[in-house]
Amino acid sequence: MKILKKILFGMAGLVIAFCLGILICALNPSLTNFLAGKVNAVESEKETDGSETGGETRAPGQLPQGVPGVNADWISDRENRGYLVPDSAPEDVPEAVSGRTGYEPVNGDVQQVLDGETDGVDPGELGENLDFDPLYYPYYAMLDQDMQTLYRQIYANAAQAAPSFSPAVDVDLERLKRVFEAVYNDHPELFWLETGFSCKCLEDGSCVEILLRYNETANDLSGAKEIFFSQAQSILTEAARLGNDYEKEKYVHDALAQRIRYDASAGLNQSAYGGLVIARTVCAGYARAFQYLLQQLEIPCYYCTGNAGENHAWDIVRIGGEYYNVDVTWDDTEEIGYDYFNKTDAEFAPTHVRTGLSVYLPACMGTEFAGNKEPATGEETGEPEETPAASEEPAKPLTWESRGKSDEEKRREEEEAAKEERLRSLEKAGITEEDVLSTMEAYYADCAEQLKKAGTGEHTFSNVVPGSLWNTVEQAYTGGGYRSGYVDGVLKELGAESFYIQLQVQDLGGGYYRIYHNVLVE
Repeated sequence: MKILKKILFGMAGLVIAFCLGILICALNPSLTNFLAGKVNAVESEKETDGSETGGETRAPGQLPQGVPGVNADWISDRENRGYLVPDSAPEDVPEAVSGRTGYEPVNGDVQQVLDGETDGVDPGELGENLDFDPLYYPYYAMLDQDMQTLYRQIYANAAQAAPSFSPAVDVDLERLKRVFEAVYNDHPELFWLETGFSCKCLEDGSCVEILLRYNETANDLSGAKEIFFSQAQSILTEAARLGNDYEKEKYVHDALAQRIRYDASAGLNQSAYGGLVIARTVCAGYARAFQYLLQQLEIPCYYCTGNAGENHAWDIVRIGGEYYNVDVTWDDTEEIGYDYFNKTDAEFAPTHVRTGLSVYLPACMGTEFAGNKEPATGEETGEPEETPAASEEPAKPLTWESRGKSDEEKRREEEEAAKEERLRSLEKAGITEEDVLSTMEAYYADCAEQLKKAGTGEHTFSNVVPGSLWNTVEQAYTGGGYRSGYVDGVLKELGAESFYIQLQVQDLGGGYYRIYHNVLVE
């Protein structure tokens, strides 16, 4: 009997405690939100650690089907069955490319604010007239209608380097992070946009202000754009002369592998600017430069992020209606390689696993243009009447008219165009052919004269060389020959002890390059 009473008293106590819990949560909504957040956090961990959720097992980083705000069925080609995530993350990365990673995932910081604290913040640019073709901007197509509205707003404000704005639609941190990732992944032309952002949220988790972050190129955005598009143009001009998309893709792949050096310590290494201008970067810089150039050539190319032993980025390219994986970073070996050029998901599975929104990109199963080989078939597009110009226009890549011409016509037009381009380039730069330094002796003498005139301190000077001399100049700085060429003698005359230099190169067109020398003499 005593035992029965204890059981009854215990049950009554549990009922009373349960009722009190409901009453407390009803009177204190913030406690309810806190508890709900803890439950969601636990569930989120289950979804990303490979454990089962709802009978579905996912690899680390893969998003589940039916994630709020994401349309997993966006691909118009219904024969594409979708990407199949490998059972495990890569473990045996080839030694030759081990450590050649460095992609930084998108991240967002949260600051909780009180209701009304951000009432003065306006939405800034809304981007209402923008439209993004899913063929070229797949991450936009992955979002539902409300999140596409936010995507357009984020893009429009980022294009203007706006520091902050209020969201045009209701959004929480989870969805905001997903939309920001979509914008960032789709648009390599926004090279000044950082991978991180901040948001101010109310107690209920709703975001009321978005704060974007920009790298140092935003300090002189017009100047940075001019250099960036000039460097892009030098590759686009040559690639556009080729006959089909495969040849253009391969040319860009080779041009970047030749131009860029992998350097984990290089600045701006998450951007296309790091690849095209600085030419020292990590996987993200290679992939985003490749993406930007192919977009301009009207070849669909998608920035793909995942794991290759560490966080890694590569590209997915659509050639001839089929999709392929391309990893320019890992193909940048002593001699340009093609071990990771136009490969299927099955071939990439041992070393590359997609994560985040990239799991929703099309599956890569192409065979016709696989690897480094001439295509068995391919539609010739003819010689373009005009080559495309590097552009930051998001709505669509540039197009041009095509027509067939005889070899003699092409030769004459190319010679005339090259001559006119040289003259225009020099005139635009405000120099004459006599100002161009065509030998290393002339280059060293000009540098020495300008350096002596500038004296000690921090200075910038420039000169112009032909493309035929640029490789020799670059080798002089890589090998250290420039020191004896002009630096040591000037330092001795100035009585200085230390010298630091950073070069920036601007393609003036017409086969001429302006070299900017940023120096510090102490």
